[in-house]
Amino acid sequence: MHELSTPPLAPPAPGGLADSVYDTAERSPDVLLFSRRTSAQEDWSDLSARRFRDEVLGLAKGLLTRGVRFGDRVALMARTRYEWTLFDYALWSIGAIPVPVYPTAAAEQVRWILAETHAVACVVENEDHAMTVGAVCDALPHLADIWQLDQRCVERLTEDGRDVPDALVHRQRLAVTAESIATVIYTSGTTGRPKGCLLTHGNFSAEADNMLAGWGELFNEHSSDQASTLLFLPLAHVYGRMVQIAALRGGIRLGHVGELGADALLPALASFRPTFLHAVPYVFEKLYAQARHAAETSGRGELFERAAEVAVRWARANERKALGHGTGPGPSLKARHLAFDRMVYQRIRAALGGRVRNVMCGGSTLNRDLGLFFAGAGMTVYEGYGLTETSAAITANPPGRPKFGTVGKPIPGASLVIAEDGEVWVRGGSVFTGYLNHPRCTAETLREGWFATGDLGSLDGDGYLTIIGRKKELIVTSSGKNLAPAALEERVRLHPLVSQCLVVGDNRPYVAALITLDPRALEHWQRSRRRPAQDEWSSLADEELHAEIQRAVAAANTAVSRAESIRAFRLLPRDFTVEQGLLTPSLKLRRKAIADWYAADIEELYTS
Repeated sequence: MHELSTPPLAPPAPGGLADSVYDTAERSPDVLLFSRRTSAQEDWSDLSARRFRDEVLGLAKGLLTRGVRFGDRVALMARTRYEWTLFDYALWSIGAIPVPVYPTAAAEQVRWILAETHAVACVVENEDHAMTVGAVCDALPHLADIWQLDQRCVERLTEDGRDVPDALVHRQRLAVTAESIATVIYTSGTTGRPKGCLLTHGNFSAEADNMLAGWGELFNEHSSDQASTLLFLPLAHVYGRMVQIAALRGGIRLGHVGELGADALLPALASFRPTFLHAVPYVFEKLYAQARHAAETSGRGELFERAAEVAVRWARANERKALGHGTGPGPSLKARHLAFDRMVYQRIRAALGGRVRNVMCGGSTLNRDLGLFFAGAGMTVYEGYGLTETSAAITANPPGRPKFGTVGKPIPGASLVIAEDGEVWVRGGSVFTGYLNHPRCTAETLREGWFATGDLGSLDGDGYLTIIGRKKELIVTSSGKNLAPAALEERVRLHPLVSQCLVVGDNRPYVAALITLDPRALEHWQRSRRRPAQDEWSSLADEELHAEIQRAVAAANTAVSRAESIRAFRLLPRDFTVEQGLLTPSLKLRRKAIADWYAADIEELYTS
């Protein structure tokens, strides 16, 4: 097995994550670290490094008065918001360990996480969350407190600690080392019960510092203003957590938004105007669909399609040039690209605030053509790959040399190999120390510093990694044919009408699929064909609609053998959701849950 490694760019940091807050406040007290607001109607107000340090210190003292001690675990259950960041750094200041819980978690999930971590307290956002925790309190003997953000718990805790000497906090903060556990983050649980990953302060600092050293030039490439980013990823997820940590270590102004939906996110982006973003593919898929829908409804659909084609061609030519395989766009393509920039691309950039030119993307696979489109529209998407166990990214596309459709090369300080069965193995300073209370699982996946990711991948001739799918998600038909479903699902979802796709076929005679439709795209499709308004189920019976989706399936099938192709599909009236338990909070498909939920529909695919 050939090992692919990238030398580190940043030296290991010796202390804890909270140290950066106090160091920045001492070194540059007036630098802006946050912009925040309490409602979508308010303007953003800025917060300096000095002010944040004082708020962290005040809350840390309050936590001490309420009995939180060095090494204690405290759960955080809330949407992405400033107070989550404040609690993280206050807890780290006294050597305590935050345990994130998704705000959508069911009572049984909350009970499992709080019981396994022996959490002594839980911070919740609102009354609903408090009731969820309260419903399982009897099974949580270690839980002493529930603090509610919308009941001003930050102010009350800070007031409680007013008389505590600052030195008491600093004494505990300075006892935190790079080897100390910083957090316990639970995996998304796509294939079983979530496991708690033990991540150290050193894991996070290695990841953040090397990413800042290697990719920092991209964070404010076309502006003289301070680099800034809007955090809308869940802070309960390792990716959102890493964005928070890197921003504070890099002096990047940070804002928070608690909703991932376009109705809340796009206005926030327009008013905050970040210089770069971290996002998941879902954001780009929805932004592209919205831009196309807006063009179609205004009678400019043909113009948008031509602009999209030019954007992809432009980005592809620049990609070849950056990789040493071409000379870049020719004069004719340059002229067409310039014209479409004025008519189309500027509007897409404006939807993200107008200043974003580079985006880091992870969490799942981004379609190559979609990445090329956004690059051609003036926003280069640098796709990366990582897991909770690797403190977020372990690979990323290098600055100035992205290869779209791949997840890049090992980040500085990381190494990877492809095992004989195609599994990706990685090691480096950001790789976790093990699973909480699961020594056997830890021993199976961590061997001499190498972590077996469970993902299948391949390396191309330039050393760029492509993720094929999860080992546990391989479909094996009754004829013995193996198929990684993710790539086929992605190809089906390229059709404008398709929202989600789940490929099935394990121990079945052939491959089939469950497909959901995009409501806005379906509405436009029906209107353009003068169809009367119909309810969800009646719409799905439309023979012409079935023929249109059949064409999308046939196009996807051209990339695979007949044995791997989708032979039948079922249209569903609504999307899979987190609330149903069919998606993880990071929007990955929960395959077994979906298969169980739609068992009757799947059975009909093989009996009709």
